[in-house]
Amino acid sequence: MSGRAIAEATPDPREALAGLIARSRALLPHRADIRAMRRQPRRDVIAGLTVGIVALPLALAFGISSGLGAEAGLMTAIVAGILAALFGGSNLQVSGPTGAMTVVLVPIVAAFGVDGVLVVGIMAGVLLVGLAYAGAGRYMRYIPLPVVEGFTVGIAVIIALQQIPPALGVTVTAHGVVAGAAQAVGEWLAAPDLAPLAVAASVVGLMVLAARIRPGLPVSLVAVVATSIVVAVAGVAIETIGEIPAGLPAPSLPSIQPGAIGSLLMPAIAVAALAALESLMSATVADGMSVGERHDSDRELFGQGIANLVTPLFGGIPATAAIARTAVNVRSGGRSRLAAITQSLALLAVVLVASHWVSYIPLAALAGVLLATALQMVEASSVTALLRSTRGDAAALVITAGATIALDLVTAVILGLIAAGAFALQQMARSARMDETELDHTDHTAEEQALFDEHIVAYRLDGPLFFGVAHSFLLGLSELREVRVVVLRMSRIATLDATGASVLADTVKRLEARGVTVMLSGVRAEHAPILSRLGVYDELATEHHVFASTPDAIAHARTHARRLAHRPGDAAAGALAG
Repeated sequence: MSGRAIAEATPDPREALAGLIARSRALLPHRADIRAMRRQPRRDVIAGLTVGIVALPLALAFGISSGLGAEAGLMTAIVAGILAALFGGSNLQVSGPTGAMTVVLVPIVAAFGVDGVLVVGIMAGVLLVGLAYAGAGRYMRYIPLPVVEGFTVGIAVIIALQQIPPALGVTVTAHGVVAGAAQAVGEWLAAPDLAPLAVAASVVGLMVLAARIRPGLPVSLVAVVATSIVVAVAGVAIETIGEIPAGLPAPSLPSIQPGAIGSLLMPAIAVAALAALESLMSATVADGMSVGERHDSDRELFGQGIANLVTPLFGGIPATAAIARTAVNVRSGGRSRLAAITQSLALLAVVLVASHWVSYIPLAALAGVLLATALQMVEASSVTALLRSTRGDAAALVITAGATIALDLVTAVILGLIAAGAFALQQMARSARMDETELDHTDHTAEEQALFDEHIVAYRLDGPLFFGVAHSFLLGLSELREVRVVVLRMSRIATLDATGASVLADTVKRLEARGVTVMLSGVRAEHAPILSRLGVYDELATEHHVFASTPDAIAHARTHARRLAHRPGDAAAGALAG
């Protein structure tokens, strides 16, 4: 390679740096974000305080459910909530600990301990920032609705199963949510304690009733406070959250052996994938609930990455956008990032002023909050509609939900995508047709018979021509008898891949080996390159057997067939003998 060629092939460091700077500017906060926060600050502050009321019991519950404690949940809601609001791509998102994330974190805590979870959070933050710079946010649109619904159903079931032990006042040792729930039920039946069950059932009942009477009313905190007061006044012996330190802890790096970093990579990938998935799903939901709002997917990934990089330094767990709190924000009138920031500041005020009172909240009350949340996560009408729509949609939903419960969330989404893709390919294959067609919009049955009498047949190819259908679709052509010329009408081929083009090339060669001439008409411009690369297009074009329209191809086919008919001993005779 010459020196000039090497210089041209080597990327210019200055151009690379300029591109990196431009990309960073696109991801960092914009002036428009600040202007939006100044438009209706009073409305945003009220919405933020409302979300804070909803977020407090959820943050406590998710922190405890993750295995790191109530303080970790609060720190996550405060730190991640502010950073994701400042750096994220949505004006409406509210971030913090979520039920889906706690499901992922429980086995990580069991395997690597608290510091392992914090390191996983930092690693996931790095991965999310990398995804933002790579522009990966746009791929969210390709996740089918049945996969999203199945994922949500599976998460709801896991959250509900996780809350059975604290709702019954039982401590379990079994690994896995199903085994833990079964052990809790067995131990409770052996020695029933009605107090924690009554507390959890009261919270669930109040939240479900309020959702029916006044949707959007932040009743969870009211239910938790009311049951806590009743328990305290009655003097019932029931396990509570315990003491929570007042104030933000000093930032510190988690300690873990360098050799363990490699084993934490896959958990970090799972956390990053879940954070990306849930955050972009939440942003899409928020856009649909508002008028004129459109999130920036890559900025949202960047914001979640920054939040997860910093939150573990304060003892918080990995965070993501929270669909429930985001929905409360939109319904409460939030219009800018100021609402999410206010929510976090309100929670910080609770930590600074009321942490002592928070310590008296019964664990069973928080279990009731999460049980009610799990019930409200699933829209029965939407799930029923998908189960009844098509077999493919139903299968993708059931597979995703089952894998979420039995395996892990990332594997569940991958399996759901595979199932949805397989059924989509099947539908595409069924939609492909090859018909012996009329020449125009009038009835030309007589003309078609005349063509056949001249040993000419025209076929119209409809739909996709890809690996799932190509062989059965085209190879039957090579068995045609008593035909001199085949005209393939290509204008209605929607999709063409390498397999389809390769099988088409093989079909043409087989026909021509038997003395049958093949002509193409209406080849679409985007399909010509792949046909050319796989040896279909160029040879036929050289022989002037490629035409812009079917009438031109038919006219030439008639001339060609007559010429072949007057050649004694032509190879076509062998074809006609069949």
